Amino acid sequence: MKFSTATVIVAAFVAFGMLPGTSLAATSDDEAKIKSLEDAFVAAVNAKDVDAIMKVYVPDASLVVFDVVPPRQYLGADAYRKDWQDFFALFKGPVKFQITDLDIEATGTLGYSHSIQYVSGTDMKDKPIELVVRVTDVYRKVDGNWLIAHEHVSVPVDVTTGKPDLLSKP
Repeated sequence: MKFSTATVIVAAFVAFGMLPGTSLAATSDDEAKIKSLEDAFVAAVNAKDVDAIMKVYVPDASLVVFDVVPPRQYLGADAYRKDWQDFFALFKGPVKFQITDLDIEATGTLGYSHSIQYVSGTDMKDKPIELVVRVTDVYRKVDGNWLIAHEHVSVPVDVTTGKPDLLSKP
């Protein structure tokens, strides 16, 4: 059986709820729920609460995260939990974390966002730490709840020097 390219494209749009009037189309309620998820994430990071942080991610081996620190990728929730524990071990006392420029889109059971995230605090040698990163999240709706299934964290790098711009400005 042969299908035309147009038939395949229309079928894909229907499958992912991307045509006007399809029942899978996300609502502003979905985007509001994702915003609430991100708000919970901010509160959890500010509290240095790894358990609460991990509640925003899919809890299994399907989680994929590209973070700014090695290794190149974290596969699974357990590996990423360890990354958060190691991150907080760098700080003496509280951290200050915020998300700005958050833009969320959702369709059906998939969504994505991009944002600028800022963290600061004091390291174990009483030196200030400041870091600005760019984050893209991919969300999956699981049993009616939005969770992060893929995350990509990055910083700009000056290709001539190889040095990262840890306080990137627009």
